[in-house]
Amino acid sequence: MSNTIVFDIETIPKNFDSFDQVQQTYLMKFAEDEQGIEKVKEQMALWAPTNEIVAIGVMSLESKKGAVYFSASAEALADKQNFGIMDFEENGIKYFCGTEKEILQKFWQVMAKAHKFVTFNGRGFDCPVLMLRSAMLNVKPSKNLMPYRYAHDVHVDLLEQMTFYNAYRKFNLDFYCKAFGIDSPKANGINGHDVKNLFANEEYLKIAKYCAGDLSATRELYLRWRDYMTF
Repeated sequence: MSNTIVFDIETIPKNFDSFDQVQQTYLMKFAEDEQGIEKVKEQMALWAPTNEIVAIGVMSLESKKGAVYFSASAEALADKQNFGIMDFEENGIKYFCGTEKEILQKFWQVMAKAHKFVTFNGRGFDCPVLMLRSAMLNVKPSKNLMPYRYAHDVHVDLLEQMTFYNAYRKFNLDFYCKAFGIDSPKANGINGHDVKNLFANEEYLKIAKYCAGDLSATRELYLRWRDYMTF
């Protein structure tokens, strides 16, 4: 029986002061002014050596059921009930809060049973971040998330498919959803750039539910691609 998993992640940049002087100098070597410095700090969320995964969402294509594994501060994790982040289920999605290492372990448990997986910009972001962050935290991946690029029998990266492997202009998930008449996960006013501030403001559930919205949108976009653009 086929088991296709749609997944998505959310990340934040690590605290710049957590890097030593040599690392800070390396990161800032092309920053020419204060604006450039702030841009570098913002872009740190994109790269595994400088970011932290704060949410991982998984959804079964077939059943539409899934889970969002999300993290929180050490203080919040020590008192989940007071911070309102106890385990729960809503609309077929289970929510679990743990450390970055714990949520990665749960993700790989799900992926071990996947025959196929679907992402939006997975090759350019989610997949390498997941594999590198796992190695950095001594978590063993259960699946190669970077198989042969020009085939979609194992991994369908919808951004690659919609751009015909970068032969055509890229648009973000929100733009594609609106173009295809799919409900956009950004309709609630949250986007990826907000995740850092939401985490700092201890709004962990908002991040988790935003990630769940991305799963649903990615699933719907995949179905449109599968039914109308594959031959």
